[in-house]
Amino acid sequence: MGYLQDLEKIILINSYTKNKVGVDQVGSLFDEWLQPLGFTVTRFPREQIGDHRYYRSQNKSGKKLLLLGHLDTVFPPQKFETFYQDEQWVYGPGVCDMKGGNMVFLQALRSLHEKGIEIGNIDVLLVSDEETGSDDSKHLSAELAKDYDYCLVYEAAGVKGEVVTARKGVGTFTIDINGVARHAGNHYADGVDANLEAAYKLQALVLLTDLAKGTTVNVGKMEGGIGANTISPHAHLLFELRYTSEQERDRVLTAIEQIVQTSYVKGTTATLGGGIQRDVMQSSQATMQWIEAIEEITGTRLSYEERGGVSDANILSSAGVLTLDGLGPFGDGDHTVNERASKTSFVERIALSTNLFEHFIRHGDFQ
Repeated sequence: MGYLQDLEKIILINSYTKNKVGVDQVGSLFDEWLQPLGFTVTRFPREQIGDHRYYRSQNKSGKKLLLLGHLDTVFPPQKFETFYQDEQWVYGPGVCDMKGGNMVFLQALRSLHEKGIEIGNIDVLLVSDEETGSDDSKHLSAELAKDYDYCLVYEAAGVKGEVVTARKGVGTFTIDINGVARHAGNHYADGVDANLEAAYKLQALVLLTDLAKGTTVNVGKMEGGIGANTISPHAHLLFELRYTSEQERDRVLTAIEQIVQTSYVKGTTATLGGGIQRDVMQSSQATMQWIEAIEEITGTRLSYEERGGVSDANILSSAGVLTLDGLGPFGDGDHTVNERASKTSFVERIALSTNLFEHFIRHGDFQ
């Protein structure tokens, strides 16, 4: 398990999204590891975040596969910077989300190289800002997606080794409400209460939730006003939308616009900010056929699941690329100081990816 030594190297480098130096150090190690396997690297320099890195293998005619991961993690420097292991688990920031996942595909590619198999039509994209919403990299990912038929994403596997066939879409929005401030004692009737308007809008937003369809609207933050003796001249709502289908997305977005334009309290005005961060990743018949093909190639049963959380798989999927997520090792405690990943699942996932990559190279497809 020499790859665990390489995993330790990148775990011990703090790669908090806003720590550009650390993220770039991790990226440089992947440059060193992938270039000897025949990959050429293209860096997309960024000033405030780490550089995105795009690795290309030999370009041949036929189908193309993109392996997708991210370099960043969630803890700022000196908050959680450790690596240790026992017989069953490895522990540390990113062991499952998703430095461990990156190590899975790297080791699979190394295995092919050691067999003397020339790697072709399999490329790698490692972005640097996934943990903060991919606000910068999502545009790059969507543009590169045009060149690919398939995408495998190496976020953590499910408890039983499930891959991910669908993820909810997510959007984050704000509503800023303006009213008219007046003295609450002397001129109450002359005021226009922005806080009251916010309360009406909050209730209207929450009513858009449809749990049966997997749609949720959560107003996570509400603020406004000046003091108890003043009619509130302003209020602010911060809310999130999650959805499982394009139809639900369109329904809720239309309703949000109507809520913003409606003045429940006469004289108030409101403006909407924010938008969709990552569109929905929907399962399809083609997804199920791909899973069946993978089972036939590997001779193993491949369980799958849908998740409410999002990843960069949403971006590739919504761009029209056939996408599976959860190809990394199983782990838990991600985004906490208890993050860990199963050693056994590393072995299993590396073997799975090695078989898939070799079949894809030899046959030009997964069929």
